[in-house]
Order: sequence, then C-alpha cells, then structure tokens
Amino acid sequence: MAESSCFDMDPNPFLQFERWYADACGSSLSMPNAMTLATVDEEGHPNARMVLLKGFSDHGFDFFTNRLSPKGRELAVTPYASLVFWWEPLSRQVRIRGPVSQQSDQESDTYYQSRDRGSRIGAWASQQSSLLSGREELEASVKYYQLKFGDGPIPRPPYWGGFRLSPTAIEFWQEQPFRLHDRMRYRKVHHAWIQERLSP
Repeated sequence: MAESSCFDMDPNPFLQFERWYADACGSSLSMPNAMTLATVDEEGHPNARMVLLKGFSDHGFDFFTNRLSPKGRELAVTPYASLVFWWEPLSRQVRIRGPVSQQSDQESDTYYQSRDRGSRIGAWASQQSSLLSGREELEASVKYYQLKFGDGPIPRPPYWGGFRLSPTAIEFWQEQPFRLHDRMRYRKVHHAWIQERLSP
C-alpha cells in the first residue's frame, strides 16, 4: 500500500497535481491521463465517460472532443463538470470540479494538427454518438474523407475543439489501512486556495 503524502502537500494544488501526475506517469499505468468526465443534461441527469487529459496548468485541465456530442451539448447548456483520476497502482484518486469553457480556435487548431492523420480523419468521419446502421457506414465515411483530403492538409472540423475545466475545488485521496484514508481538499475562495483535511 502506498505511503501517505497528505502530510506534506504543496499549498499550490496545481503543483501538487503535477507531482502526483508525474508519479502516475512513472507507474505501470498505460494511460495515466485517462479521467472520468461527468456532466449533466438539460433535465439534470448525470452522464459520465472516460476522456483523456491533454494538458494542464494553473488555468485548468484541458480535453478535446466533438462539441456536438452529448457531452459537448451538455456543457453548452450547463458549463460545469467534474473530473476523476484513479491511479490504482498508487492507490490514489484526484477529484476536480468547476466551470468549463471552450478553448480558443487557435488552441484547438494547434492540438488538432498535432494528432496523427488517422485521428484527424476520424474527427470528420464520426458524428459522435449518432446512430449507425452498421460498422460499414462508419468505414465508408472514413474512406470518403480519406479521398476528400488525399495527401493534402486536413483542417479542423468546425464542431471539434477543446474545453478547459477551471477548478474551484480539487481533492487528493490516498488510500490508507482500515479505510482511514487521507483526503485533502483545496477550495478556491476569493482567488486564493484553502486546504482542508477531510474525514475519510
């Protein structure tokens, strides 16, 4: 079982996250940047799915998606969400919540052009979460865009781009024996971060 690190937490939650994220990247995890993204629909019903963290700073946590997908539409109506990282080899969890905003076109373009060509084609070919008659329909769409763009540049689809969650609360959870886990929450109050130890 991992040793507690909640007694020497950095007062800056972003630096603390950077420390734990580096540990996760150095662990046996194949995708340490995998995180659960939870949103709510117009009726207040929650939806959760796995997405990939593509960057973070003291401005927030970045991910990219089809903005016409259910999560994109939900964020357009209710621009608040939560994220959860679970790093099982380290017995650690991080929970983050806060408002979500769209990244700029320039930021979205930069990341989109860094993707491999197949993923850029896929962003055009897939109308995320729409009904398909079969796998053949998706493969035909991929072939259409492969022929359309050929060997030339592939522009970013206008409906595809980045989001940034700007946290108002971040909780670090470290497993301990007998379920007496360490929990440290950071809350943003008037542009300052307050540390609070929580009961397990």
